[in-house]
Amino acid sequence: MRTMEKTIMLLAALLMVNNASAQEENMALVKGGIYSPLYGVGEQTEIRVEDFYLDIVPVTYADFQQFIVDQPKWRKSNVTKLFADLRYLSNWIDDKNAPPSLLDKPVTMVSWFAAKAYCECQGKRLPTVDEWEYAAMASASKRDARPDSLYNISILRSYEQPRTYLKTVGSSEANYWGIKDMHGVVWEWTHDFNSIILTGESRNNGNTDASLFCAGGALGAKDMMNYAAFMRYAMRASLKANYSLTTLGFRCAKEGSPQNQITFN
Repeated sequence: MRTMEKTIMLLAALLMVNNASAQEENMALVKGGIYSPLYGVGEQTEIRVEDFYLDIVPVTYADFQQFIVDQPKWRKSNVTKLFADLRYLSNWIDDKNAPPSLLDKPVTMVSWFAAKAYCECQGKRLPTVDEWEYAAMASASKRDARPDSLYNISILRSYEQPRTYLKTVGSSEANYWGIKDMHGVVWEWTHDFNSIILTGESRNNGNTDASLFCAGGALGAKDMMNYAAFMRYAMRASLKANYSLTTLGFRCAKEGSPQNQITFN
């Protein structure tokens, strides 16, 4: 009986591992470490980012099209107006279909609420600002390429290119972690996109409502030369969670808990 129980437990564990592996098939493992964010919080100048998985490429129109087929409440005719503005999926042919020419492009015109719901339906979540920035500071060969002025210039130049949201996903070179399209394609939602920058007014009166956020909080930045990161923080600070923009997409993350570790007593 004991042998039979062990066999059943082993088979169940292997099934769980296989399911996890399938789910992580299109994700890259980002090994955590000590990270100095652009904006410090109080006296904190370094934080630790734990291991996490991040989608290799942004979510595509094809991915999101399947999501709204399965989740009718997120179709543009059904979505609660509190959760999406009038631009939400406004470039779609109808409730269920994106233009065929966009299916392999990063999905945009999606609110934070919808992006969050999509990730949760995949058993994932949106990355935090720190996770996203930690993964994005990697070049093709370095975990942290921020000290490299040429690397920062290349990012800025990619931001200057027109209509990058029409690029096919996966067209950029993979970074150190194997992740693509972190720069020069679309801006991306993060879980805590509005948690960093405060205006002078909000600092004075203690009001941290997202509607008061703006790029004026750059006074708190530690790296005044990292203009590429400034642009991302300024973009996030201008957002509200129901916004749907032509240049704003997302990708999913999940915890980086160890896999394939099966032990029995």
